[in-house]
Amino acid sequence: MRELLIREKRVKSILSKSGISGIEYCLNPYVGCAHGCRYCYATFMKRFTGHTEPWGTFVDIKVNAPEVLQRQLKRAARGYVMLSSVTDPYQPLEEEYGLTRRCLEILLKHQFPVGILTKSPLVLRDLALIRRFDDIEVGMTITTDDEVIKKVFEPQAPPIASRIQALKELHDRGISTYVFIGPLLPQNPEILAGKIKPHVDSVLIDQMNYLNKTIGLYRRQHLSEWVESDFLDHVLLRLRKSFEGKEVNIC
Repeated sequence: MRELLIREKRVKSILSKSGISGIEYCLNPYVGCAHGCRYCYATFMKRFTGHTEPWGTFVDIKVNAPEVLQRQLKRAARGYVMLSSVTDPYQPLEEEYGLTRRCLEILLKHQFPVGILTKSPLVLRDLALIRRFDDIEVGMTITTDDEVIKKVFEPQAPPIASRIQALKELHDRGISTYVFIGPLLPQNPEILAGKIKPHVDSVLIDQMNYLNKTIGLYRRQHLSEWVESDFLDHVLLRLRKSFEGKEVNIC
């Protein structure tokens, strides 16, 4: 088990304007992520935090996030809030600190539209709270159907099966759900889609926007064929066909 550097900090702002189309605000209760995914684009955050430790070995806890959010919402125009854009809001430390839950409770009072994106079944802890929102969706990131591949690229993230089960429970309780397949890792598209399709309303696929972070690992794992564009395109086509009948978006 890796040693995790944990720091508690106080912030002046927690609700940030978003540059993502259709999303007005981002809310990140933590800096860094204990899941330590090898491809994570959010490693750029190290430039702004002073951290020199490897990505996945530190997490900063924004301990006053709920109080700051309450203050900001008093003057914020209503808009879609994404939890989260550069961290996982349900990474393991959330079980202890509960910042995501407390922020959701505040957002519920104002009935802001909310989108949650996570890799963790811990989101089920807040199912009763989530169901009280008028407008909310929950996305689960699942990049492969292969647990061995998952351990290479997402060494500390929850098992694939537990994420799919979480999607099922959310969907069965009437929550709008989607799967984010990003980046597109080695997989059997038909098997992956078959496990996920009954439990999601839509699909978002990232072809491979983090190629610079993944190509070295692919080659070291003898997966060089995967980076060939025609091979990727073939898998993408098979994925789209396998999710036929669902809304599928490519980014």
